[in-house]
Amino acid sequence: MATSREGIAYLDGPRLIRGFTAGIHRVISDQERLNRINVFPVPDGDTGTNLAITMQSVLAAMSRHQDRHAGRTLEIIADAALDGARGNSGAIIAQFLLGLGDACGHLRLITVEHFVEAVERGAEYARDALSEPREGTILSVLADFAGELRSQGRDNHDFLALLERGLERSTRALAATTNQLEALRRAGVVDAGAQGFVDLLQGITDFIREGSAKETPEIPAELLSDAAFDPVDPGDSDTHRFCTECVITAPSIDRRALKEELADLGSSLVLAGTARKLRVHIHLNDPEVLFETARRYGQVSRQKADDMRLQQRTARGNRPAVAVVVDTAGDMTEEDLERLGIFIVPIPIHFGNKGFLDKVTLTPDQFFAELESNPHHPKTSQPPPGDFRRLYQFLGSHHQGVISIHVSGKVSGTLQAAQSAAARSKDSGPVVVVDSRNASLGEGMIALYAAEMAAAGYALDDITIRLDEIVAKTRTYGLLNDLEYAVRGGRVPRYRKFIADVCRLNPVLTNFPDGSIAAGGFVFGRRRATEKFVRFIRERTEPSVTYRLGVGHARNPQRAQRLLDRLLEEIPSVQSHFITEVGTALGAHGGPGTLVVALQEYIPIGQPQH
Repeated sequence: MATSREGIAYLDGPRLIRGFTAGIHRVISDQERLNRINVFPVPDGDTGTNLAITMQSVLAAMSRHQDRHAGRTLEIIADAALDGARGNSGAIIAQFLLGLGDACGHLRLITVEHFVEAVERGAEYARDALSEPREGTILSVLADFAGELRSQGRDNHDFLALLERGLERSTRALAATTNQLEALRRAGVVDAGAQGFVDLLQGITDFIREGSAKETPEIPAELLSDAAFDPVDPGDSDTHRFCTECVITAPSIDRRALKEELADLGSSLVLAGTARKLRVHIHLNDPEVLFETARRYGQVSRQKADDMRLQQRTARGNRPAVAVVVDTAGDMTEEDLERLGIFIVPIPIHFGNKGFLDKVTLTPDQFFAELESNPHHPKTSQPPPGDFRRLYQFLGSHHQGVISIHVSGKVSGTLQAAQSAAARSKDSGPVVVVDSRNASLGEGMIALYAAEMAAAGYALDDITIRLDEIVAKTRTYGLLNDLEYAVRGGRVPRYRKFIADVCRLNPVLTNFPDGSIAAGGFVFGRRRATEKFVRFIRERTEPSVTYRLGVGHARNPQRAQRLLDRLLEEIPSVQSHFITEVGTALGAHGGPGTLVVALQEYIPIGQPQH
């Protein structure tokens, strides 16, 4: 945005877009460093990723906007930031931009006087969004920036001179945050969210000073990094496990009542938005508490719950070179997930208009209870590509590579969503998406094998090559007691259930080499069905092969234990085994009482040859 001797006296739509694009360029370029200095309110190492995703939403909206009207442009920027906001800092910056949009929405051109008033309103909006505002954070920098603009704006009508003074004051305020919060002082860093705002301001100011008024700067293909910057360990600063978010829409949201109701449920509460659309961010231990509360105020969407405990472990350096991701269609024990640090992406589940996040806000036991009592049969959908992309970007800043294992592409769009996100996350580091050609325990066992290889020190390419073999050697079998749930879900015509009932047939679902999942046989007769299931599986094993064995159940642990005991008697060589609850992948079709068995031909992992 080239300047003349007279300076820049106003902003229109194109100037705002060019300036914000330059500022966003700066934020995205700094995301890895922002992740590494992220210690408050939780040291989960994702502030840079969250701000980058928030800003990318703004970039996408600006690329579609051609209006010269400055106020409408600011409103579009604010709406996009609100829709794409991630994390505490993303929500606060979105609220700041919302204040700018509200103050200037009616203005075709924005003068210095208008801008000063808008920044003051934005700083107020940001502070009001938090239930417990803290000094030493982005709020302090926003307040000092607004104060400096107010003092300089009386006699200054040049945007460049105004922003340069505001940037100087903001930079001093940023440096001061180190000594304003104990967590920052102990780690020797500035507040990451505040640094992100200063990055945005620095990029805008530099572009006004040095850029062209007609050219929009391009976002580089590769993000910059600061390899010399070491991660910090500030100690624990938040006892809550999940960083939880959602969007509430309604004709009129009682913001004050919602804020009061949520204030005692957790920490780091941020309410960003308007009376018609509100993004809620909070740290708590049970995400469903937020979603259930939010449903009383309007329609809930864009539910998200990130496991900060796992993120903190990753950010502090306790990590292998390769991160493993799996969706919640894969079943495994909680102990294995924790032990191996596997990241999960929850699959959305809907019972009528009521939505849940699989295994995060709805446990397997709760799922089957709902399945029995709810007149609406559950419907699942693939996670949004943005959920995968956010996780891939975070992991890319802490690992050398990511391997993401998913339910068969033949039965779900989840694989495609992951592939789409991986293609757009290449700049964050290599991501390999694997079609498990499986579901439930089989998918889970493939993910476990990948995580064990990662823990042993194998590189991404080595794990990828080995998984090609492991996928082909993993089979899953699900014994359905009753086809009623498959009929309700539209998977099986009712006449087939009638035939199965008359003939006393128990279908056994299995995965096929092409990834399809369908009936692979039947167990005849309802009496001694478990024993017949044992024989069914034994006939599909080889005596000379060693297996890994998993048994899953839907609300019937005693029957699962009997099944495991009998399988261990009948299968000569089992290297390891486990029992766990099954989730939606097969349980939605079989209902309570479903039994699942997965067999994986054992290939010793050994140690990598470096």
